[in-house]
Amino acid sequence: MKPEQLAALLEQVSEGAITPDAAFEALSVQLEKPSYPYAQLDLERPARTGTPEVIYGAGKTATQIAGLLKGIASRGQVALATRVTPDKAEEVQKLLPDLPLRWHEVPGILEVIGPVPSAVGDVLVVSAGTSDLPVAEEAMVVLRALGNRVEPVVDVGIAGIHRILGRVERLRTARVIVVVAGMDGALPAVVAGLVRAPVIAVPTSVGYGAAFGGLAPLLTMLNACAPGVGVVNIDNGFGAAMLAHRINQGV
Repeated sequence: MKPEQLAALLEQVSEGAITPDAAFEALSVQLEKPSYPYAQLDLERPARTGTPEVIYGAGKTATQIAGLLKGIASRGQVALATRVTPDKAEEVQKLLPDLPLRWHEVPGILEVIGPVPSAVGDVLVVSAGTSDLPVAEEAMVVLRALGNRVEPVVDVGIAGIHRILGRVERLRTARVIVVVAGMDGALPAVVAGLVRAPVIAVPTSVGYGAAFGGLAPLLTMLNACAPGVGVVNIDNGFGAAMLAHRINQGV
């Protein structure tokens, strides 16, 4: 139950519109949790933190992913599974024929289509190169599902510095900016030196040998000389989205 729903229920009790027994019955339904031998769903997370539990699909079977998606969706919560392979996605869709599922192929996300939240704020997701798009799109899908207005700015890496400089006016209108980059990972510092908004830097594992699978851009971002840069882990578009959402929503 969302905080506003609980507040409304308690107000109805105080006004005598419903009995305490009826309120208890409504709460009891909410307190009943789906039971699984392989997981414990944190269905109170939205009320506690403002963000839902999201299923990490890597390492889970299609049956496990399907069960967890169904359990979350049954409560009317945002239901997402990240890092799902195409074969697992196809199997999950077969296991859940009655759920409206959307498959986001590039980031590998399965989404249960529900009521569209009212979009708020303004988040830009900036991608240095086309090869960084899977991580950038992971961030965008999660942000949109949580009710944020999101716009991509793609292929603006510093190898052609004019490309990002040509978007400065738009960058300065955003409330939060997620910058996704591999190779040398310098783009977040460039962006942070041009705007007032907080910048969330996401290093990717894109790059040649000395990029060390994303370690080089990670270290570059951690050592950014421009203030106002926060850094998440390598390829962690999901983590960047959750942080951007909290900033955008004022959570």
